[in-house]
Amino acid sequence: MNMVRGITVKHFSLALAVSLWLGASLPAQAAATYFTTPQILREFFPSSKRVTFRKVRLGAPELAAVQGRLGYKPAKSEYVVFIATTGERVDGYAIIDEELGQHEQITFAVKLSPKGVVERQEVMVYRESYGEEITDSRFRRQFVGKTSKDEVRAGVDIDVVTGATISSRSMAIGVRRALVLLDELILKPGALSGASTAASSPKG
Repeated sequence: MNMVRGITVKHFSLALAVSLWLGASLPAQAAATYFTTPQILREFFPSSKRVTFRKVRLGAPELAAVQGRLGYKPAKSEYVVFIATTGERVDGYAIIDEELGQHEQITFAVKLSPKGVVERQEVMVYRESYGEEITDSRFRRQFVGKTSKDEVRAGVDIDVVTGATISSRSMAIGVRRALVLLDELILKPGALSGASTAASSPKG
């Protein structure tokens, strides 16, 4: 069942519970773990009073719309969008996802403005034995300012990192997907009208 839960970014235990509920606990064997889910939410939204999440299962119309914009079918039909708020004001959104590098999945997070503009991108877990240069700020800041209208393609509007070509492309694909998902599932007029989603009373 799809659910909405409220978490306070400064309340570690509850945030950790959300992380585990999402299946986002990170493997001990990971090559490099930079952020857990609670940590990245605190980094992204240090001043927000509350961060909730919405778990959405894409129905056929949403899946078709997303696939049409991306040019491929997403590996998952269910996504989680974190929503940071202060009172009635939306401070921003975050999407945590994974994209395959050369051999292993790269876990990453994208922070987006209330209007769907990338404000920050971070690698949370990097499992490859090389190509870790994509965690450098010089590469990551290329995504800042991108919207769902941008191509966000490695080698086109995103410069690839020497020695990390595949990982660079993976992050471009992942960020582009996050932009389209937010636009289709949250920001687009009539969003979620057909998607399977449910909300319960948020808990602080």
